[in-house]
Amino acid sequence: MNSINQRIAAELNVRVEQVAAAVELMGEGATVPFIARYRKERTGGLDDTQLRKLDERLGYLRELEDRRATVMKSIEEQGKLTPELSRAVLGAETKVELEDIYAPYKPKRRTKAQIAREAGLEPLSETLLANPALNPEEEAQKYIDAGKGVEDVKAALEGARHVLIEKISEHASLVGALREWQWSEGKLKSKAIPGKTEEGAKFADYFDFKQAIKDMPSHRVLAMLRGRNEGVLDFDLDVDVPEGQPVHPAEAKIRAAFNIADRGRPADKWLTDAVRLAWKAKLAVALHVDLVSRLKERADAEAISVFSKNLKDLLLAAPAGPRVTMGLDPGLRTGVKVAVVDATGKLVETTTIYPHEPRRDWQGSLAALGALAMRHKVELIAIGNGTASRETDKLAAELVAKMPDLKMTKIMVSEAGASVYSASELAAQEFPDIDVSLRGAVSIARRLQDPLAELVKIEPKAIGVGQYQHDVDQTGLARSLDAVVEDCVNSVGVDVNTASQPLLARVSGLNATLASNIVAYRNDNGPFKTRASLKKVPRLGPKAFEQAAGFLRIMNGTNPLDASAVHPEAYPVVEAISAATNRPVRSLIGDRAFLKSLKPQQFANDEFGVPTVTDILSELEKPGRDPRPEFKTASFKEGVEKLTDLKPGMLLEGVVTNVTAFGAFVDVGVHQDGLVHISEMADRFVKDPRDVVKAGDVVKVRVKEVDVPRKRIALTMKSQSGERAAPAPGPRPQGGTPARGNFSAAPKGSAPAENAFAAALRRAQERK
Repeated sequence: MNSINQRIAAELNVRVEQVAAAVELMGEGATVPFIARYRKERTGGLDDTQLRKLDERLGYLRELEDRRATVMKSIEEQGKLTPELSRAVLGAETKVELEDIYAPYKPKRRTKAQIAREAGLEPLSETLLANPALNPEEEAQKYIDAGKGVEDVKAALEGARHVLIEKISEHASLVGALREWQWSEGKLKSKAIPGKTEEGAKFADYFDFKQAIKDMPSHRVLAMLRGRNEGVLDFDLDVDVPEGQPVHPAEAKIRAAFNIADRGRPADKWLTDAVRLAWKAKLAVALHVDLVSRLKERADAEAISVFSKNLKDLLLAAPAGPRVTMGLDPGLRTGVKVAVVDATGKLVETTTIYPHEPRRDWQGSLAALGALAMRHKVELIAIGNGTASRETDKLAAELVAKMPDLKMTKIMVSEAGASVYSASELAAQEFPDIDVSLRGAVSIARRLQDPLAELVKIEPKAIGVGQYQHDVDQTGLARSLDAVVEDCVNSVGVDVNTASQPLLARVSGLNATLASNIVAYRNDNGPFKTRASLKKVPRLGPKAFEQAAGFLRIMNGTNPLDASAVHPEAYPVVEAISAATNRPVRSLIGDRAFLKSLKPQQFANDEFGVPTVTDILSELEKPGRDPRPEFKTASFKEGVEKLTDLKPGMLLEGVVTNVTAFGAFVDVGVHQDGLVHISEMADRFVKDPRDVVKAGDVVKVRVKEVDVPRKRIALTMKSQSGERAAPAPGPRPQGGTPARGNFSAAPKGSAPAENAFAAALRRAQERK
């Protein structure tokens, strides 16, 4: 463990003692959020990002050490473990390097080389390699033995060549050097498979493509691999061979490693033939697989990182807050599903309206929505951004205009994952008597009120804010996304008296069972009055309480500190501050000026150091502060509703729906996101798109190009003629889907009259 800790410390650029402390805490069952927030003294202030990296590397290095022990034992049992080999095995820094060293000793099925060794032909191979001046045929005569299966000179030389080929292909340092050389100098070339160009038109960019391996961006690698897997692309991975050069550069390197040269000596041709075969039949194939795997791993890591960052932005999107909300799940033939939830997210009423084709009941739909809005005092209207969303947005806009007294605001909301939630077991338990189609409208309404609380009910992968998410390592993706959800939930904190079971299950130290037990206890005994009463929940022991308590909030409880992020174990610190300053705890909370005047060093002790006391004083200034941004709205351009409405040069406002390594996708209200390529994001050089925008940002973009047949929109955020297409002014929201503007136009032929609406509304209310 000391060597592992030292290596991790060097990689993270921190002290070994910090790593050792974190490893010890993790071994005791502590979670990353808990360690990052409440154990700063022990870890020297390692943050959650460092701890996640530490945890990941710890797992890899432990697996490496386990494999190293297995390799050492295997070689030792074979009686082949020399001091030099032992040093090599112990010095291997990666799994790939370790496997290169182990390759000659790894038990395998009988190869042609092994059969040749059993026939006594290894000395012939070594003799010719050591002295190329010898005549191969003459030397081979000495090894003819029909009893061993060596019938003639040809068979002897063939067997000896197999031995030499295997020796070359298992030479650890040579294989490693060739791999790194190909990685740094090699090119990835792709071409279309004949007859597949029309079928695979979406891969047209790669029908005749070449780029240096080391420079390949994640999205390009994943796109090419998908094209190959779908039988559209064929690609090769190799270094360029200079025109007219008869020998592959790799063969020259192999020759140099084994001191083989074509100088006209009797054995030179036999040796160079062996080198050529070793490269073409063994090393080229193996290294191709290795390098593609390495490319894939790097691409996966980058894609997973992008997905994780986008997910974090969405989970930490600005919540609209506890306001009565009407959720609209748009549809055409099947109608628009409607659900109203109260300020706490409780479902109060549902219905289905048919304002669009084929029924076109625009007035009846307005009346039904108006009655719901009046009856429940609706404040917000959340509209799913799927099929018929713009048409439904018009309906909502007209409703808002006709009912100004309610001061309603309509917002377009991403409905990604809503259908997954609707059909889930959780949704069935929550709404057993509600049709699956209506559950989606409930989810849309709730995710506007509190994106984090609602989105945790959906498998992270189903939220769909990644690039090529189905092509990457699914285990790694799930692990990374789960970590993001855990960090987000715990950074915001959870109201234990209102939180759902899925939200509670993401709290540090809790799981699905404990979360269910908390909800059951709450239902049976009423709201929790203190954090201490959580200890009465079945199976919630001291360790779980320690890990979870600081992240669980009890609003308006007996102890005001229970509504803060101050951990119960640190309450004595606050009490000491109260006693020392002669002020009750309640009067301390929120008194920023007074708290700023206190020096953390005055109240620190052996158990709670300056970092913890500093955090406590900061928390007391604004207990239970929500790190999420203020809720804001934005607007689409009126009259721009479909792809064909877009014209080059048009300046639009839109919402960033996804950020990738190559740019950002922006929803401008035409049912097809446009792409702002990384080269079009600013007037300056942009290395990372996230330096400019995040998922959910409201931005101004200019249409650069529209490809209607391929449904592609090219956008730019660069300035033009002094006018800047850039993020909208004001504080930038950190995620989610902001509100859109109002549209008052109704479909042609259905312009409503005020008295008709009033009459329909009155009838709808009377029916209710």
